[in-house]
Amino acid sequence: MAKDNKNLLERGVADVIVKEELEKKLNSGKKLRIKFGIDPTGSDLHIGHGVVLRKLKQFQDRGDTTILLIGDYTARIGDPTGKSETRKTLTEEQIKENMKHYIEQASKILDVKKLEIRYNSEWFAKMSMAQILELTAKRTVSQMLQREDFKNRLKNNQDISLTELLYPIMQGYDSVMLESDVELGGTDQTFNMLVGRDLQKAYGCKTVQDIITVPILEGTDGVEKMSKTYNNYIGFAESPKEIYGKAMSIPDNLITKYFELATDVEFEELKNIEKALKSGENPKNLKMRLARELVTLYHNEASAKTAEKEFTEIFSNKGKPEDIEKIKIPGKKHKLIDLLVETKLTTSKSEAKRLIEQGGLKVDDEKIVEIDSELDISKERLIQAGKRKFIKVIGK
Repeated sequence: MAKDNKNLLERGVADVIVKEELEKKLNSGKKLRIKFGIDPTGSDLHIGHGVVLRKLKQFQDRGDTTILLIGDYTARIGDPTGKSETRKTLTEEQIKENMKHYIEQASKILDVKKLEIRYNSEWFAKMSMAQILELTAKRTVSQMLQREDFKNRLKNNQDISLTELLYPIMQGYDSVMLESDVELGGTDQTFNMLVGRDLQKAYGCKTVQDIITVPILEGTDGVEKMSKTYNNYIGFAESPKEIYGKAMSIPDNLITKYFELATDVEFEELKNIEKALKSGENPKNLKMRLARELVTLYHNEASAKTAEKEFTEIFSNKGKPEDIEKIKIPGKKHKLIDLLVETKLTTSKSEAKRLIEQGGLKVDDEKIVEIDSELDISKERLIQAGKRKFIKVIGK
């Protein structure tokens, strides 16, 4: 196997279906069509999404046609993968808001000028009932119920909506319409992507897609998969100090995995990192390198150096950042929960409440424990949210 193909088919790869067929395609000289679909069920892309986007970038560098499919129609259902209950249906307005900055965020990894950007509303919004019936006739209910999460729900007497049963068929039909040679996705997407292969055969497509699955990246908690739902994600659009700080908080046992899946560190260098950990290298040193790599990827090298300096000041020297933003707010007294949202230290009042309940809020170095606390800002006050967020507020 050529070195480039080896990197393509092995680094950050869980499985290839069917490997022999894909190797033939890769060596054929033909320009392949590579598909990756993502539903805008949230507004942020994170480095968990980045694992697949990085694999897509490898195909882009090969000169293949890379397709980023925005599932603006399938998002109305929401992928039931890994869900133990029926998801709430998103409105068209919510979907539009969520996908507003997707392309901008994806451009942190992909060359957007070389990207074929598609939306599955292009075909689903125009389908007649006759076409829908033709599509659904290609699969049986018993075939759909072979999905592990559906089996578990049935076993536990939990509902499965008809729209959820349609989801794998809709994702598969995307492959028919896009004529994809290869589909990329997480290991949790294997069933859906195999449906794509079957539907391409059923519709007599000139190509049948092969599949590359990538491992699921655990979040900063080291337990759940990276997701905004679990608040354990590192977002593409987050500030350098947030990315740096979050990278430093990952468990030691995930260091090598993060380097492999989330950075551009050379394949051979990964072995050196793994060897260093096993030989007793301080994990903190490697995490600092990982944090620099991530900040550089999503911002730049100068930002990485600044973020590292600030991190060192706050944690190693038990200090505070030199440059803390100061905000002037009308009025003298405010409920702390409202103040946290207004200053963007938290994104919602519920997040602000959780922060206080978990002991993560300090005002002038004193921990706040009362949720309904008010703060007098007639003089300057220093607010610290968690370990990394600092702000100064004063009334005007």
